Amino acid sequence: MVSFACPRCHAPLAESAPGRMVCPVDGLVFHCEGGIWRMLLPERQAVFQRFIQEYETVRRAEGRGSSSAETYRALPYTDLSGAKSADWRIRAASFDLFLRRVLVSLEGSAGRPLRILDLGAGNGWLSNRAARRGHSVAAVDLTTNDFDGLGCFRYYETAFTPVQAEYDHLPLADRSADLIVFNASLHYSARYEVTLREALRVLDTEGRLVILDTPFYRDRTSGEKMVQERQKGFIQKYGFPSDALGSENYLTYERLEELAGSLCLQYQMMTPNYGVRWALRPWKARLLGRRELAKFHLVVLQPTGG
Repeated sequence: MVSFACPRCHAPLAESAPGRMVCPVDGLVFHCEGGIWRMLLPERQAVFQRFIQEYETVRRAEGRGSSSAETYRALPYTDLSGAKSADWRIRAASFDLFLRRVLVSLEGSAGRPLRILDLGAGNGWLSNRAARRGHSVAAVDLTTNDFDGLGCFRYYETAFTPVQAEYDHLPLADRSADLIVFNASLHYSARYEVTLREALRVLDTEGRLVILDTPFYRDRTSGEKMVQERQKGFIQKYGFPSDALGSENYLTYERLEELAGSLCLQYQMMTPNYGVRWALRPWKARLLGRRELAKFHLVVLQPTGG
């Protein structure tokens, strides 16, 4: 069961009617519409409107989405649509490492179903995989469409809880999650310290926080060049830079150290095996005089109690 709380004051929500929850402190009302809990704060909804519109425009243009349930159920291991097969091979390798080194270990130590928070759940593929293993999963995202967003929950044979919410104001009770996964999503945060501090509020004292598939650079300049290149490409193709959230967009190793220190976290970093061709990419970039290419790591964080 997901332990819902007010995203503003964190008071437990009371179910006043089926599909309707009320905060007893400030009177905010939240509804479940089409199977998705809508839990954005009223004053924050307009903030994300432009981002959602632009994000969905790009994802549609990329050929995302399918009317076949099997297309979603096969992810991340097989891209039956063929639209983004190379991307899904990367996601599959990352998920396999996450499964072996994090999820299986926590399952063994807990001895019970885990309470998992999938942040940046998208079409819900990771939530589905975790729910298939018997866990209680909340899939959180801003997009609710039925081709690439939370609305895709209908395609799965498992039960998990789709929630429209933002990372900085999670509608969940303190210490209500054993495992929180930033699923290729932390880089959308405008302020990593704020986003991670809110996740740590929700994380149980013995829980784990995972950063999955966020780009890393050694040199901050390389990350900034990546952002400039991407925005230029979006303007040329779609007519907008896709910068509505003012996101940090990437991590550097120095930035991760800063975050771990300021938030009293210890971390372990692991790198998935994406194959020989992927490993040779940085060398090729250097030979051609191009900027540093991003690396993708699995980062597992745990509060130190400091």
